[in-house]
Amino acid sequence: MGSAGATPFAQDGDLVAFPVRDPWYYRASKRLMDILFSGVGILLFLPLMVPLAIIIKLESDGPIFFRQIRVGKGRRHFVCYKFRSMVADAESLKEEISYLNEAEGPMFKIRDDPRITPLGRFLRRSSLDELPQLFNVLKGDMSIVGPRPQIPSEVELYEPWHYRRLEVQPGITCLWQVSGRSSIGFDEWMRLDMEYVKLRSLVFDVKLLLRTLPAIIARRGAY
Repeated sequence: MGSAGATPFAQDGDLVAFPVRDPWYYRASKRLMDILFSGVGILLFLPLMVPLAIIIKLESDGPIFFRQIRVGKGRRHFVCYKFRSMVADAESLKEEISYLNEAEGPMFKIRDDPRITPLGRFLRRSSLDELPQLFNVLKGDMSIVGPRPQIPSEVELYEPWHYRRLEVQPGITCLWQVSGRSSIGFDEWMRLDMEYVKLRSLVFDVKLLLRTLPAIIARRGAY
């Protein structure tokens, strides 16, 4: 999906970011694929999501779903859904355990985060906590494949060249997701997202989907 002839607006070494302009037929076919995959996915996983929701409610106090504002395409904010995997007051405890942060850049990641519930640890390692995002895809907030959406406070700390990832629809799975996830440094994560933006196509999306299941099974960087 080329952007030849566009004017670069940011540069990092040999990485030049161009405004993203997709032809209508690519946008339409990708949206059609998203509706198909998310609709079928919801039907297939609903028998699993219902008992998971019940167990989450029984295991600890708090809502079943974790709702968080994320930044999507064009820097538009939307509510992203996940199964709750932490204690109900996890956000208020974040500052207390900030010294445990193992991530680079604006990210906050702790391998053995004390806020995660026993079931939540399983949900995260198996990526089942992401299943409610199928509804985000069906709504049009996200795509099945695309850069993972981040929270506004993380986006505020971006370097200029990072912003190009916000010119495509965020997704459930991506190059970062199948390449090691949290074991990858922040700048390398951003470069993987730039590579996706450069190579994006329906064929490339299918290739990433085929790599997603083995990556989930391997659980590398999943915590």
